[in-house]
Amino acid sequence: MKEISCTLITQTIKKLCIDACCIQTPDIKNAFLLAQHTETSPLGKNIIDTLIENAKIAKNKMMPICQDTGMCVIFAKVGQDVRIIDGDFEEAIQKGVALGYTDGFLRKSVVNEPLFERKNTKDNTPAVIYTQIVRGNNIDFIVAAKGFGSENKSILKMLVPADGIDGVKKIFLEAIKLAGPNACPPMVIGVGIGGTIEKAAILAKQAAIRPIDSKNPHPLYAQLEEDLLLLANQTGIGPQGLGGNTTAFGVNIEWYPTHIAGLPVAININCHAARHAHAII
Repeated sequence: MKEISCTLITQTIKKLCIDACCIQTPDIKNAFLLAQHTETSPLGKNIIDTLIENAKIAKNKMMPICQDTGMCVIFAKVGQDVRIIDGDFEEAIQKGVALGYTDGFLRKSVVNEPLFERKNTKDNTPAVIYTQIVRGNNIDFIVAAKGFGSENKSILKMLVPADGIDGVKKIFLEAIKLAGPNACPPMVIGVGIGGTIEKAAILAKQAAIRPIDSKNPHPLYAQLEEDLLLLANQTGIGPQGLGGNTTAFGVNIEWYPTHIAGLPVAININCHAARHAHAII
């Protein structure tokens, strides 16, 4: 059995928090480079060029791509042959987030309670943590720094089976049009279909951080990803909502079996930064 210390977990999460906020992922970088050639609006093309330069400066100076460095959502796949030592697993993760946001000089945006007091916790904790036990002797971490300009425009709808594909497309378009410029397009969009009300939302979050140069392994869902991306880019919202044909860089779908009477659909939107980072220890 492999032993992994909480100290290593903390240091790993700290680095991932900083990297997620400052370093653009390769798939998003490539999408920007492609958009330089495919964007038809002169203003849109100028915005794309500016965002590319912004990302270069952020990486070179290890400064945030955007002032909103988000609330951390962490997906942890823990191998069943791992023994965690020297502390508590979730406490180690939260400590890593706190160190990342303080030592990395990232904006602290988390409040201690959502409705009445709303006092800033001053270290961006707590993070939202999803843990899955899997085979193996490693821990796989994805840290997503989720800004709320885009998160606020995400939606969840409990459709019925009769709504079908047309119903999914309708909800999707409603979400994109509602998001408009407020989600800082070009967007990266995750769609979760199936399960229950909370499962669909988690699926959408996972889809939103999947590389946009990947495809759903199911051919029908892969085709639906392409169809939804086309619908998004036909809205004409464009880069930063100022018009153009690059409203979204990618649409990813994750799905799960569901009840005979249900068709849960969640749309989770990322801004153009789509901040996340990955590590295996």
